[in-house]
Amino acid sequence: MAMNYNAKDEVDGGPPCAPGGTAKTRRPDNTAFKQQRLPAWQPILTAGTVLPIFFIIGLIFIPIGIGIFVTSNNIREIEGNVFMYYGLSNFYQNHRRYVKSRDDSQLNGDSSALLNPSKECEPYRRNEDKPIAPCGAIANSMFNDTLELFLIGNDSYPVPITLKRKVLLGGQIKCEIQKSPGGDNLEERFKGTTKPVNWLNPVYVLDSDPDNNGFINEDFIVWMRTAALPTFRKLYRLIERKSDLHPTLPAGRYSLNITYNYPVHYFDGRKRMILSTISWMGGKNPFLGIAYIAVGSISFLLGVVLLVINHKYRNSSNTADITI
Repeated sequence: MAMNYNAKDEVDGGPPCAPGGTAKTRRPDNTAFKQQRLPAWQPILTAGTVLPIFFIIGLIFIPIGIGIFVTSNNIREIEGNVFMYYGLSNFYQNHRRYVKSRDDSQLNGDSSALLNPSKECEPYRRNEDKPIAPCGAIANSMFNDTLELFLIGNDSYPVPITLKRKVLLGGQIKCEIQKSPGGDNLEERFKGTTKPVNWLNPVYVLDSDPDNNGFINEDFIVWMRTAALPTFRKLYRLIERKSDLHPTLPAGRYSLNITYNYPVHYFDGRKRMILSTISWMGGKNPFLGIAYIAVGSISFLLGVVLLVINHKYRNSSNTADITI
């Protein structure tokens, strides 16, 4: 089957219209932008420009990675203040529905949100026909094991190690629920609400310290910061160094007493306790150093490979020109 082809039709976008009609065209306006006549700069990638970039990246990243990795590994127990962490594995706090399952208005002290939580908290919004405070899956899954550390002396009598809680957040602003006009009784302010399903106690009796209850409980605030990876650790307590003449945790035998409240077999997870000091780069975490070393090594290796390829084919091209 034959077709008539007209170059003008292709340019103008179709056959000419009837006499007296308006001409239709798909041709762009004759402007510098639409006709692509704007000034432009396009890099020309040659061996002389690409290879030095690979080598420079390798020479910069590898020393930085080694420095970070060595610094991380030099964080030793136990000099200076010691931080106690609890760790969980195979716990996906970064799941989209999990991250959204909270009510920030409720946490910020909105009395209306306290009695009518956000629908984002479902299915942990109401229980026994009462609003849950705090609502949501994040709060419901809060870590609630109790950890106690003891030093076993020569007489085998365990000496408790003082674990401080009041410094977990530093100078960070806490989310405090507003006080009702009825008084300062925290239990009264949460009247008409119920505790999360998996909690042992309501939010107003989380701690024996009256200043560490409600939504300003430090363990609660630490837990509400969701982790980005399924294996993570969160700050639990601080062991302060009392004297420069004595180590924070002297050498010896220690006993860890765990009040088991937090099951992990439901999600095939594991729990652990970590004791660590910090350095200029924070706690012990070799990932960043390994990442720098890996990127630098790959970049340097690619530079060597491309250099060999360029040298080989450049010599072959020169030989072919001479032969011709």
